[in-house]
Amino acid sequence: MPSYEDILTDLALADDRVIVMTAENRAAIRNLPARIGKRFIDVGICEQTMVGAAAGLALRGRIPVVHALAAFLTMRAFEFIRTDVGIAGLPVKLVGGVAGLLSEANGPTHQAIEDIALMRGIPGMQIVCPADESELALALPHIVGSPLPCYVRHTALPARVKHHEPFELGRAERLRDGEDVAILTYGLLVGEALDTANLLEAQGVTTRVVNLRTLVPLDTAEVEDARRQCRLVVTLEDHFLTGGLFSILSEHLLLHGESARVLPIALEGRWFRPALLKDVLEVEGLSAPWIAARIQHALGRVHASPGRAPAEPFSGSIHG
Repeated sequence: MPSYEDILTDLALADDRVIVMTAENRAAIRNLPARIGKRFIDVGICEQTMVGAAAGLALRGRIPVVHALAAFLTMRAFEFIRTDVGIAGLPVKLVGGVAGLLSEANGPTHQAIEDIALMRGIPGMQIVCPADESELALALPHIVGSPLPCYVRHTALPARVKHHEPFELGRAERLRDGEDVAILTYGLLVGEALDTANLLEAQGVTTRVVNLRTLVPLDTAEVEDARRQCRLVVTLEDHFLTGGLFSILSEHLLLHGESARVLPIALEGRWFRPALLKDVLEVEGLSAPWIAARIQHALGRVHASPGRAPAEPFSGSIHG
């Protein structure tokens, strides 16, 4: 599968409206300057300037694809995204690096775990959260081709599964089927969800895994199927509990007067402790064994936990 950089290069070479910009974050696009010349712009560590310039380029008919660390792109430049891009509805594509737990060893200043909450507060902003680089590459032509602004959680993770094609904004991907539990998730934690499903299946719990791919627009049909067909719906995300997938699901249920038994698994009340990714997953209770244990507890089938209990598991029902 071609890389993100390869697909972006092809899109830029095929359409001279595509402009690639970065705030001195070239890890994923380091070969692009030689390939697209003056249509590659590095503004330096100036995220606000980059977004403002991107809005100006979009007003002149260009399609800017901008890159920065997710924490600084969505927070430092938020006003520019809201005012220059969002209000005008410009097709600026915002690619945030090391979002969520992918920032692993970085401290709270560099952790983007409220990015989705911020971006979904901007009317018209699409939000795409690929599970891996393969899915990101599948999504990119649709992201660039959309007339709307879009926030993307960039990932370079290797693929765990062969993704369903064609990719479609607003269409989720059901990776496993089951009727006891439905795990709704996105991004990095898709892999942990698949491992969790294997653990639960071995314990007699049939587990559906839904890779939502895009949080805005949401695949409401897939969400409805999970609500109707499964005993427990789990929202699993490397984001604060407030404003992310759990909030999106809650709003959907209340808006439609529906109820579901929901177990939200997310970060709540604090930023995560910096460490290598494997250790962060374990400490924060977001590794597959911990997720499986929390689900079993919510189902009333308490098994021996894999060690020290993580911070309070979240469980409850949402009623419309």
